[in-house]
Amino acid sequence: MDPDDRLALGREGEARAAAYLEERGWRVLERNAHAGGVEMDLVAARGSTLAFVEVKTRRTRAAGLPEESVDPRKRARLVRGARAWLREHRPRTGRVRFDVIAWEVRGEAWHLHHFEDAFDAGG
Repeated sequence: MDPDDRLALGREGEARAAAYLEERGWRVLERNAHAGGVEMDLVAARGSTLAFVEVKTRRTRAAGLPEESVDPRKRARLVRGARAWLREHRPRTGRVRFDVIAWEVRGEAWHLHHFEDAFDAGG
């Protein structure tokens, strides 16, 4: 896949994930948030819960399932970024969680897998 096509697919996946969350009562605070040298796809809040959401979109399973790419190294990076974001923004929140939204695109059909609380700050 051409790098421009890959970027466009990723942006579309993030836009669809944001819309999905908003339909479920989440307020997307930031898209492509940067903190601590880390980019986080979505930061969303609902009630007293704040979620850092990693979005993965793939057209094939050749490299595995989309969610499998959120490996321990990626999780540690996201936790580091989330901690920096929390220090910078100091939101009033009761709970912080890490979600993964995985899209599998087959033809024109988009299939969603939402992994709530996919991992914790311990990695």
